[in-house]
Parts: sequence; C-alpha cells; structure tokens
Amino acid sequence: MTTSPSPIDRSEQLVVVTTADWDSTTGTLRRYERGAGGAWQAVGTATAIVTGRTGLAWGVGFDAIGDSASAPHKHEGDGRSPAGVFPLDTLFGYSNDLDPSALRMPYVTLTGGSDCVDDPASLHYNTVVSRDAVASIDWNSAEHMRSIGQYRIGVIVGYNALPPTPGRGSCIFLHIWAGPSSTTAGCTALDANALAEIVRWLDRAKAPLLVQLPTREYERLRGPWRLP
Repeated sequence: MTTSPSPIDRSEQLVVVTTADWDSTTGTLRRYERGAGGAWQAVGTATAIVTGRTGLAWGVGFDAIGDSASAPHKHEGDGRSPAGVFPLDTLFGYSNDLDPSALRMPYVTLTGGSDCVDDPASLHYNTVVSRDAVASIDWNSAEHMRSIGQYRIGVIVGYNALPPTPGRGSCIFLHIWAGPSSTTAGCTALDANALAEIVRWLDRAKAPLLVQLPTREYERLRGPWRLP
C-alpha cells in the first residue's frame, strides 16, 4: 500500500501551534521530536502564544487544502498569521544571553542596518537585509529590526519564500511577546524564556518545521499529514 506524502515527512522536529479557530489570537505551542522508529515524542511543556491581531489565515502553498475556500487566506497587511507548514531556518537577535557558537541553527546578529522588507514592489520583499550591504534601497516600507525590543530573540519562519509571492505576506517570525493579551502584525509570539528554550533546542540537521493551524483543521489533517 502506497502512503501519500505529508508536508512533515522529512522533519525530525516540529513546533506545533494550535488556536481555537481562525479568528482566535491566542493559542498553545507544543514541541515534538522523532524518536526511535520514527514516532513523534513530546518535548518540554506546552506554552501559551499569541498570533496576529485578526487570527490565522491559510498561507501560500495551502490555498487548496480541503474546505479552505471558505477560510481566510493570508495577504499583506491583514494582521493574520499564516496557517500551514513552514520551515524554521534562521535565528536572529541582539542584546541577549544566547551563545551563537552553541546553537545548532544559523544565527544573525541584528544591527542598526537590519531591515525586513515588507514592500511588495521591492526586489528584496520578504527578506531580512542590511541597508549597508545592498546596491540600492528600493523599498518604501520595512521593519527596522534592531529597534524592536521583541526581536531580541527570534526565529525566521520560511513563509512565502523562494521566491516570494508579492502581497501574500512577509516578515513572519517567532518572537518575544508583549504579554499574554497582546497580538502581532502576523507573527507568532511567546514568553522570552520559552522562546530561548526553543531556540537552543532547534537543530537545522533535523529540518525543523512550524505547523500552525486552528484546532479543527489540525484534527482534520492529523491523519493525512501524520501529525503527532
């Protein structure tokens, strides 16, 4: 019997975020790692998270999943965090106690010139760049990352990348929250200590992924995607 492929097949580490429904701005984050025989095993304890100010929406690559036509779809400025499965590929931060040499993921130290470009017309749309390292600053809008306290520790979510689709959302991170009743512009945020623990645990060799879904969709896709 042939088993259909799952978007998590090649991963050995999962960060799973679930929310009550599409419009919920709070939820729970759990971690899993493949154990002996390929079974998923829980790591650590569940932690509270907050999402975009208007909840979740299907991200690029997941527009045709099941009954997604009736659900929101992510676009620039909608205040929603992307739903689906996305790689966690790079760490970033500044003025924190992380030791980059002890981390198992690429780490970028943010400087005064670090921008995340959210201008869909820019050639650098949805990338983190240094203003001092590009030939031309062709964007009219960007997050000046070094000036944002909640970016002292963060993880870049590989959403809408390689190449990005203009207007489908940009600058999606796991980052420090402003508190349990806060929201974001489209990222997923949590307590600084909990995030630092995740950052130290992530291992690029294990192809870590973010799985982010409303609970109903998670349960619907648990079997087909072989989720924990």
